[in-house]
Amino acid sequence: MIRRVAYLSIHTSPLATPGSGDAGGMNVYVHELAQTMARRGVEVDVYTRGEDGVVEVAPGYRVVHIRGASSGDPAELVGGFAEAIVTLATRRQAAYDVVHSHYWLSGWAGLLLHEVLKVPLAISFHTLGRVKDANRRPGDPAESLLRIAAEAEVIARAGCIVASTPVEAGELIEHYRANPERLCVSPPGVDHERFSPGSREEARRSLGLGSGPLVLFVGRVQPLKGPDIALDAFAAISGDLSDARLMVVGGPSGVAGTDTARALRTAVARHGLEDRVRFVPAMPHDELPAVFRAADVVVVPSRSESFGLVAAEAQSCGVPVVAARVGGLPFVVEDGVSGLLVEGWDPAGYAAAVRRVLTEPGLAAALGAGAVKHAEQFSWPATADRLLELYRGITHRD
Repeated sequence: MIRRVAYLSIHTSPLATPGSGDAGGMNVYVHELAQTMARRGVEVDVYTRGEDGVVEVAPGYRVVHIRGASSGDPAELVGGFAEAIVTLATRRQAAYDVVHSHYWLSGWAGLLLHEVLKVPLAISFHTLGRVKDANRRPGDPAESLLRIAAEAEVIARAGCIVASTPVEAGELIEHYRANPERLCVSPPGVDHERFSPGSREEARRSLGLGSGPLVLFVGRVQPLKGPDIALDAFAAISGDLSDARLMVVGGPSGVAGTDTARALRTAVARHGLEDRVRFVPAMPHDELPAVFRAADVVVVPSRSESFGLVAAEAQSCGVPVVAARVGGLPFVVEDGVSGLLVEGWDPAGYAAAVRRVLTEPGLAAALGAGAVKHAEQFSWPATADRLLELYRGITHRD
């Protein structure tokens, strides 16, 4: 029986607002999963960086901030982070049944804890360095060799590598030669009580929006997420659909985030769309359902995506999604049923798909209904069931 689990999230805290800084779908994943596990009677400690000490989020779910873990040297950061966890766990006499790491830095720390605490290790990468390299824009920097080497080492030694989709499982085998016997598929979930269909008019009133077609982009403002593609696609249809608007929800992220945000505003001015494009800072996850319900279509033109939580949550609200046919997105978005998939990253392809949704009412209605039905397969209770099964497997094996 699994009684106590440690989740490692060095990269960012599960309490951070998604779409701000490094926070994104992984934050939602860790937070929702920890809450669901705690409701099952599993004690969950999430270790992350920060100065906030210990936060009791819910009965059985704590976020433990490791103070001073901010070194620019990844090896020093990971080593200090793991050492602090060992010290805290020893002081509390906390015996974990499983350590589940999230992202490659946490996987590296998890290996150290696996060796010192003799506890089984599970790893969810959320993004993979070699996959990002395969899809990055020309001129963008490659992922570090340190990251690639660390990912390979964690994959070789972890008790279980958790992939979000069958596509990600295939990428782990293709790019890292992952052992299929240690590879498990467990999709993230959606909170269907929160992300559900609702009145578009009411949602727009609550957000201070008027009538007319609304195209929505939600995510971190960085090259990987493709906000520039969403903007260029909108510019291409703006002449034909003079009352359409675009809303971009999210903040700059990563080393290129600020430059990307600046380039977006410059492009808006170049296209003469200042009064039709609205930039909204990242907002709390609880506020996103109203944003989705207000939209006619959500655009997800990511260059790499292990799953695509924004797409799943938008569909759960009954909104069609136009997404890149890349990574896990074809698993999350069923082409022609819950949304439309686009090959590559030519804005013209996204413009054509978005125009279809906005100008063909029958198609939009069918996709909206299909979106709700398709999203039903993703739930946090189902994710927790699958992971508890996997945890028991590696605990027994080790």
